[in-house]
Amino acid sequence: MKPIMNKQYKTQHGDLAPDRIAAILKALDEAYPRAECALNHRSPWELLVATILSAQCTDVRVNIVTPELFRRFPTPQKMAKATLPQLEALIRTTGFFRNKAKSIQGAARKIVSDFNGQVPQTLAELVTIPGAARKTANVVLGVAFGKAEGVVVDTHVFRIARRLGLAKAETPQKVEQELMRILPESRWIDFSHQIIHHGRQVCEARKPKCDRCNLEQLCTAKDKTWRS
Repeated sequence: MKPIMNKQYKTQHGDLAPDRIAAILKALDEAYPRAECALNHRSPWELLVATILSAQCTDVRVNIVTPELFRRFPTPQKMAKATLPQLEALIRTTGFFRNKAKSIQGAARKIVSDFNGQVPQTLAELVTIPGAARKTANVVLGVAFGKAEGVVVDTHVFRIARRLGLAKAETPQKVEQELMRILPESRWIDFSHQIIHHGRQVCEARKPKCDRCNLEQLCTAKDKTWRS
């Protein structure tokens, strides 16, 4: 069932009204009650590598590649000793494989040398690891450790947050800061998972399926394809 939105809601209260945000979060809970990270992993280390590989690549493709990668190099210690040609051959189909090979090799060496072979559990430490910018660090913290130090802003979250009027900034970093100001910290992790699922299934970039969206009555995006 779609949430009911008073016609004067936006003009009287604005996009960032607490009751509107609560309605959006409620609708997301109803649509995606068990949303979780789509990257297959068995440890924080595997999640870190998979997230690095997921840049400009589908999670489905990453999940095809990582089993053999982790069979060959299951730990940071072993991957630190891998050659770039070995890594490149295993991850070639994820795109940008040369840069990604350097990143995961560098990440392995950094974790071995600076963190005793363990993936660190703070944002400040994670962003020092090659290939682990803020988005990747937030994924690892939220999924592997249940820690919310920020909001994951991938292409789906960036697009949909702006469509819903929850953010207006032009960069993922600034959109993250906007979302952190308006969302309860307890929702930072789940919100990203839910929005990512919503972006893949309903709120697509080129042609959003607005007639199937339970957020439609809460959305005034200019590129809506259907209005109730």
